[in-house]
Amino acid sequence: MSLDGEAGLLAIGLPELVRLCLVAPWWRDAPGRTAGDLQAVANEYREDMPGLERRRDRAALALGIDPAGLPSEAAVLARVVELSRGPVVEARLVVGYEGDPFAPLFGAVTAAAD
Repeated sequence: MSLDGEAGLLAIGLPELVRLCLVAPWWRDAPGRTAGDLQAVANEYREDMPGLERRRDRAALALGIDPAGLPSEAAVLARVVELSRGPVVEARLVVGYEGDPFAPLFGAVTAAAD
């Protein structure tokens, strides 16, 4: 859920969520962005976080995950988009104070992936 009245499924289970955070730690900046915008966000994050891949690999090893087995950024984002199109979105599980459902967290990303 976001403070902007958006909600979405990021992962199914803790292992998938951990992989998302390891591979694309900038995912919080993903909602409402096109594929090109997402790449720009990823590049900016890397510039601000020198040694990101080394840190990611150390964190993965500490968690017992083989860094070589981590999915690509594209695969992780494709999975988030896949989850944003599924039946959970249609169920509108998050409802605001006024009774209105939250908007999909990754609606614009879904449109960009088409």
